[in-house]
Amino acid sequence: MLRKLLLLSAFLGLVDMANACTNFIVGKKASADGSVICTYNADDYGLFINLCHYPAGTHPKGTMRKKYSTGIQINIKELFPEAPQTYNVIGNINEFQVSIAETTYGGREEMEDSTGILDYGSLIYLALQRSKTAREAIQVMTTLAQTYGYNSGGETFTICDPNEAWIMEMMGKGPGSKGVVWVALRVPDDAICAHANQSRITRFNMNDKANVLYSKDVISFARSKGWFTGKRQGFLMARYLCKTNFLEVVVSVMLVCGVSLITLQTIFDKYLPWALGKDKDAEDMPLWIVPNKKVSVQDVMACMRDHYENTPLALDSSSVGGGVWEMPYRPTPLRFKGRWKKIILTNVLFLLNKQLSLTLLNCVHGCLERLEECCGLVMMMVIWWHILLFIAVIQHSLNVTIHLEQML
Repeated sequence: MLRKLLLLSAFLGLVDMANACTNFIVGKKASADGSVICTYNADDYGLFINLCHYPAGTHPKGTMRKKYSTGIQINIKELFPEAPQTYNVIGNINEFQVSIAETTYGGREEMEDSTGILDYGSLIYLALQRSKTAREAIQVMTTLAQTYGYNSGGETFTICDPNEAWIMEMMGKGPGSKGVVWVALRVPDDAICAHANQSRITRFNMNDKANVLYSKDVISFARSKGWFTGKRQGFLMARYLCKTNFLEVVVSVMLVCGVSLITLQTIFDKYLPWALGKDKDAEDMPLWIVPNKKVSVQDVMACMRDHYENTPLALDSSSVGGGVWEMPYRPTPLRFKGRWKKIILTNVLFLLNKQLSLTLLNCVHGCLERLEECCGLVMMMVIWWHILLFIAVIQHSLNVTIHLEQML
């Protein structure tokens, strides 16, 4: 089963490529083999990044952490206390199979706190080093952000372990606040979910303590700013705090609908008028759905590779961005004026499919230790891959030149 734990590319430096990310989440009862599955990718072909490693360790009382910023937005030299014990982390998964991914939705600019010393990447790695479960990771991330300030825009996090999958959205509370508002929902075990650079959490059950976690002031903060004046039951996270609009959400939700069209056509047909942006009053898509068949790792990999070909969301034949050759790919940047669609894979910086299973626990721990020894080999493989690619491109160019000369 270890072969299903796929690291398909080196990652994660976490620079400003977050506006081109996609996450899929599969609950353990929705998967074909009973494991939790989550994915993470980012599109930025011009960026080279690293596979991070944080070894496990014990730290005497009073130890201060010297390196904590991922360098996305901030370069602050302050120190803060290290945890007494930290766990082994390779990339975005730790030795207990806690795994964290993200997509950036930005939200209200006035909620960003430039005085905070932790960005979203820092929270991811700190939580992986300090957590044995997804719930514990949520507590670590929110507590650190409340204590030291959150210096990033709005983020949607995928937080999983072998038993549970969660989706959490977080935003700051403005300059100098050193506080955050956030909501975390447990994805049902029999459901699948996705997010891609737009806030997806709307209503949430504040009385469901087992499956819903949130900051105490998530609604009162919106009231204090005049963004929400209705009853608590009518509060929508995405609308009132994240300031999304119909066409922006459509871009993100197309990903969810596009994935479903691959294997779940009958379920999602009714959402097409809304997802295509044709009718804002049509039935909106839910945050998650129960699939009509069990989802395998191979299904998820196929979704991550798909470009919506032969569906109503196809880009190869329905958008000027495809050019004269009607290509499904889009070069960086991923935006241009006018209406556009975001596809899952354009020019991929990294792609990660993660399968989390209790039966893998001890094996993964050993695998992480082995990866520490093999990082040098991994880098050599990456270098050789680029050399071989360069040779192949040159050879192809020579073949084309010879063919043209023969034609002439």
